[in-house]
Amino acid sequence: MTETVRKLIEKLARTHSLTEEEYAALIDGRDDEAAALLAQYAVAAREPYYGKKVFARGLIEISNICKNNCFYCGIRRGNKNVERYRLEPEVIAACADEGYALGFRTIVLQGGEDAFYTDEVLGGIVRDIKAAHPDVAVTLSMGERSFESYKALKEAGADRYLLRHETADPVHYARLHPSELSLDTRMRCLRDLKALGYQVGIGCMVGSPFQTTAHLAKDLKFTEDFQPEMCGIGPFIPHHDTPFKYEPAGTLKLTLYLLSVIRLIVPDVLLPATTALGTIHPLGREMGMKAGANVIMPNLSPLAVRKQYMLYDNKICTGDESAQCRACLDNRMAAIGYEVVVDRGDAARAAR
Repeated sequence: MTETVRKLIEKLARTHSLTEEEYAALIDGRDDEAAALLAQYAVAAREPYYGKKVFARGLIEISNICKNNCFYCGIRRGNKNVERYRLEPEVIAACADEGYALGFRTIVLQGGEDAFYTDEVLGGIVRDIKAAHPDVAVTLSMGERSFESYKALKEAGADRYLLRHETADPVHYARLHPSELSLDTRMRCLRDLKALGYQVGIGCMVGSPFQTTAHLAKDLKFTEDFQPEMCGIGPFIPHHDTPFKYEPAGTLKLTLYLLSVIRLIVPDVLLPATTALGTIHPLGREMGMKAGANVIMPNLSPLAVRKQYMLYDNKICTGDESAQCRACLDNRMAAIGYEVVVDRGDAARAAR
C-alpha cells in the first residue's frame, strides 16, 4: 500500500468524503494491505450503530415477467428461454407468513416490471402483510414507477424501496440498457422515493461491461451525495441468454473493497452481503460481513419458482441462502462472530 492510498483511507474514515479523483486513486491503488486497512476501518465505523448484528430480510421474488430488455439481465423481455411465473397475492401472503414464523421482521417483495402488479394489486398485498404482521417492515423492489405510484404504495404501508442506480454515468448507463431507459428517469425515481419518505436503497454492479475506474468513482460520489439508507452492490455475473454472455464477471476482491469504502462513506448504511457475492465464492457473504456489510437476504420464494428467477448464471437458490434454513444462516454468521437478530433493522440515521 502506498502512502497516498493510506492517507486517502484515513481521510475517508475521518471525513466520510473524497473527491471523484480521490475515489479513483483509492480504487486504482488497491492491494491486499489497503483492503485489510479499509475493512478494519469499516468494521469500526459500523460498530457504534449496529455492533455485530446482522439483519436478515426475507426475500420473495414475486414475478420474473419484465417489460424491460436490459442487456445484462436473465429475465429481460427478449429472453425467450425463461419459464415465466407470477405469484398470486395469496401465495405472497403465505410466504410472508412463513417468513414471520421463521423470525424475519423485514419482507422484501422483488420482481420484474410486471404490469399485473398495479398500485391497487401491489398496494393490497402490502396492506395484507402489514395487517397480519404490524411489526414487519415491507421493502419493495419493483423498478421504475411514477411519483403517484410510489406515493400510493407508501400510503399502503411500504417502508423501503430498493432501486439500484446501476451506474451513475449516463453514457455507461446507455451501454447497459435499451434506448427507452435512461439514467435521468432512474434518478427521478430515486429523488421521488426520497421525497416521499421511503428508506431508499441504491447500488451498482461491480465489474459490469464497459465499466471503468472513473465510473466507479462516480458511483461512490453519487452514494456520498445521495446518502442512501441502503446500498446493494454485487459483482456482475453474466447470464448465458443475454448480449453480455461472454463478458467476464466482476471480482470478489473489488466488491469487498468497495463494500468497505461505502461503509466509510455512509457509516450507518444498511449494507447487504448479496446473493451474487455468495454465488462467486462459497464464503462470499461471510467475507462481506468482515468488509463492513450487515444485511443478508435469504430467499422465501416458493421452491418451485426459485430457479426461474435467474438474473445471472449459477445463482444460488437452495441451501443455506434459503430462509427455511434459518439455523444454518445463524450458525454461519456465529462462526465469524456475528449474530442474526430478529429485528426490522431500520437504518440508524437518527443516531448520527
